[in-house]
Amino acid sequence: MPNRLATQTSPYLQQHADNPVDWQPWDGDALKLAREQDKPILLSIGYSACHWCHVMAHESFEDPDVAAAMNRDYINIKVDREERPDLDQIYQTAHAMLTQRNGGWPLTMFLMPDGTPFFGGTYFPKTPRYGMPGFLDMLPRIAAAYREKRDDIGRQNAALMAALGRTLPVTGHDEPPAMDATPLAAAVTSFARVFDEVHGGIGAAPKFPHPFELEFCLRRHARDGDEIALSIARLTLTKMAEGGIYDQLGGGFCRYSVDEYWAIPHFEKMLYDNGPLLALYSDAWRVTQHSLFKTVAAETAAWVMRDMQSPEGGYYSSLDADSEHEEGKFYVWSPATVKALVTDGEYAVIAPHYGLAGGPNFEGKYWHLRVETPLAQVAQRLGAPLPECASRLASARGKLLAARGQRIWPGRDEKVLVSWNALMIRGMARAARVFDEPAWLQSAQRATDFIRSVMWRDGRLLATHKDGRAHLNAYLDDHAFLLDALIELMQIEFRRTDLDFARDLAELLLAQFEDKENGGFFFVSHDHEKLIHRAKSGHDNATPSGNGVTSIALQRLGHLMGEPRYLAAAERTLRLFYPALAQNPGSFVSLATALEEWLTPPSIVILRGPAGAAGEWQRALTATYRPDTLIIGIPENLQHLPPALDKPAAAGQNGSGVSAWLCRGVTCLPPIFDCTVLERALHGAAPDQSP
Repeated sequence: MPNRLATQTSPYLQQHADNPVDWQPWDGDALKLAREQDKPILLSIGYSACHWCHVMAHESFEDPDVAAAMNRDYINIKVDREERPDLDQIYQTAHAMLTQRNGGWPLTMFLMPDGTPFFGGTYFPKTPRYGMPGFLDMLPRIAAAYREKRDDIGRQNAALMAALGRTLPVTGHDEPPAMDATPLAAAVTSFARVFDEVHGGIGAAPKFPHPFELEFCLRRHARDGDEIALSIARLTLTKMAEGGIYDQLGGGFCRYSVDEYWAIPHFEKMLYDNGPLLALYSDAWRVTQHSLFKTVAAETAAWVMRDMQSPEGGYYSSLDADSEHEEGKFYVWSPATVKALVTDGEYAVIAPHYGLAGGPNFEGKYWHLRVETPLAQVAQRLGAPLPECASRLASARGKLLAARGQRIWPGRDEKVLVSWNALMIRGMARAARVFDEPAWLQSAQRATDFIRSVMWRDGRLLATHKDGRAHLNAYLDDHAFLLDALIELMQIEFRRTDLDFARDLAELLLAQFEDKENGGFFFVSHDHEKLIHRAKSGHDNATPSGNGVTSIALQRLGHLMGEPRYLAAAERTLRLFYPALAQNPGSFVSLATALEEWLTPPSIVILRGPAGAAGEWQRALTATYRPDTLIIGIPENLQHLPPALDKPAAAGQNGSGVSAWLCRGVTCLPPIFDCTVLERALHGAAPDQSP
């Protein structure tokens, strides 16, 4: 008989609905049951695309003996970390404090009935192996400790709660700290110290993409001409695009590479990686004009629209690492299989290009595609023209992608998360703006409109949607990332609804998340469910810091709308986190970006005039990578705008009918009627509009 997870929206929770474990969702009923029965809580946190979560489920949660021990001694609660990042933050931090080890998923924590953890770990095998204790052996011992060592647990819990309290940033100054640009260069220096100069990447294996750190490197190059920063970004993005972490057939990136070469990934594909990477490759193309970066952006955007966008418009969350209970089975090949699908001429190109001519590179028996030999070198060896080889490769790739589509697919997590959707909306909008692709813009707008129509209820945002049901209070990241995405959308096609939505989100951030006394923004709203800790973090993780993105977005919206309250809230946040940023700048690049734009406010260009002509100006200005410039084209007949945006159209001043206002901070130049003059002004030259 299914347990209580059968009624949940999370695919991850539904995967465990038929376990013999009497799983509960995290809710008042489950917590009340723990108190009434005086049982510890066994909390298991994971997500649907997690390989080791599936392993532990098959080994333990589907096993009748393990389930019997769990049901006898515990109230068992399953949590999807993607739906409840508030709980995941708290218990990952607590795990690190209790074990002095890094966390991960599955996260396995043992809690008192009030939610305070007293023991924990990540993956546990059913029986002892890998140097780890067996889960079945642990269960009765931990239950006995709960019954017999309450005093010891109580003292540990008091110390843990005090330690959690110390994670909240405090200013520690009577006077606010002076802020300068020192952390900006220091962040790039910290990346350079751990940069792999041969294979690219920040840090050693396992290698993660680090899109926000690489984006910051591009910004530093654009601002200060930092060639080291550019080389870090360019080499890493090239090696990733040529590696197995990138889906060479279908587009999109896997979560990380298990090796230093970007060759073999952990095969899950996450929306939250691919949105920022899409924006990053688009910007990197503007900086370098490297055709590979444009190809990656186009293929990734195509993958998103083909495989990850719902008919209603929202973007799905992830694709599983496993299919048919084997990691990577969907993606790998054998030379014989490939040869049977393509012509001899196509195989002569694709085999050396993707490494099929060598030995297997995955589990000793499979070939996972990565670029082993550049196409130009393959063409030279074959004595064939490069365009002909490119045509053969494209044909072969199409055949392999079609054949792969007939395989049993990895599971797809079809819940729609606001925060992850916002990262993809921003990525699609940025790519659409850079490459002038209307279909990509329409994709981003469809996702935005889905969130606004379905997940925005009575002036509040909901975090997750699936199967026609939207629920759970949205978190800081949901509001911050969506606000940032709306500002990006307004730079390619200005819609009044997007501006109004952005203003509503900004007001909610100030009303429901800001710590007005100390500065900064809590991860959960003021009226959120009371938990054992209320986090307020500034460092970046797999996704950027909510406080960092809030600061960036509030500053930008504050300048766009002339709203000093937004600017002041962003500054309070920066001052609160500045000591941590200064001490460890490489871990706070979102806040470093906000600091950069606080020190030198972005340039804002307002274009008014006929839509076609204004669009031409906008495309011309977008061709150059200017991370410190916002370009807003406002339809000439749009009225009742905020004063800072309400610039009059000055028809007749030039042939195109376009007038442009360039503002920095609170200072605006006189209207400019020539796009070339505007370009010079953006480079710092005084505008000269004389004939």
